[in-house]
Amino acid sequence: MTALSVRAESFPVRGTWTIARGSVTAVEVVTVELTRDGALGRGECRPYARYGESVESVTAGLEGAALQTALPPGAARNAVDCALWDLEAKRTGKPVWSLAGLNAPEALETAYSLSLDDPEAMARAAAAQAGRPLLKVKLGGEGAEDLARLEAIRGAAPAPRLIVDANEAWSSEQLADFGPVLARLGVALVEQPLPAGADDALDGLERPVPLCADESCHDRASLDALAGKYDLVNVKLDKTGGLTEALALKAEAEARGFGIMVGCMLASSLAMAPAVLLAQGAAVVDLDGPLLLAEDRPHPLRYDASTLYPPEPGLWG
Repeated sequence: MTALSVRAESFPVRGTWTIARGSVTAVEVVTVELTRDGALGRGECRPYARYGESVESVTAGLEGAALQTALPPGAARNAVDCALWDLEAKRTGKPVWSLAGLNAPEALETAYSLSLDDPEAMARAAAAQAGRPLLKVKLGGEGAEDLARLEAIRGAAPAPRLIVDANEAWSSEQLADFGPVLARLGVALVEQPLPAGADDALDGLERPVPLCADESCHDRASLDALAGKYDLVNVKLDKTGGLTEALALKAEAEARGFGIMVGCMLASSLAMAPAVLLAQGAAVVDLDGPLLLAEDRPHPLRYDASTLYPPEPGLWG
């Protein structure tokens, strides 16, 4: 028999983390532990208010669910799914990548994210990280202010590739107006410029910079509505409901011609570890969550600047 344990945990952020929807100084996560035959498997999820989730709702859902299949896609199922993979790895002595039929994971280059702030503060943050190869810029203020932020960041960090995350805060008119400026500044990708549900406005819109669906893409059922509107999809474990569906979504998206970005919610190394397997071969990797925390778990993921290494068994997998 498999025993389930659920608990809420909090991890402080380095300073304050701000996106278009608000600011946090700590990250609230839910940790699942499954035990069977003396083996322990763990998983972590980040309940996200944007998707109608809270620590309380996720905890209640987990405590009331007898099986993974009873849970819909989302944070709660992610924690259970990843804990089940970890439990099987611990019981069998085989790593998750082997159980899943994947190749052994290699080190990855991850983006480093800059919190939303005024142009001067973001320029200072960019200058401090100018040696990294890829910076992800959180935007979502007024249109002119967002362009000022980008100009300031590019001036302070001329070398890194830039990707931009608007977190659904722009209009189609703004996106059309911003396109030439984004291209001039060398922006490589724009993530979720329009609100989810407004994607039809992207039909026929010129895209001087590739677009990536985030909030508009949760699982395989999302893909039909994204064709011709986005160039990439951002696969996140907390959206798909775990590694199982995430791997299936990645495979189907690739088969349909979408590029793959693998992202994360702001969370600890335990939440990030399964995504390292998912991110192998992805066009864009954004798994910097632990770098933005003031504290992490024991046996955390190892980062060497922007190089992320696969997890050790003491953490997950």
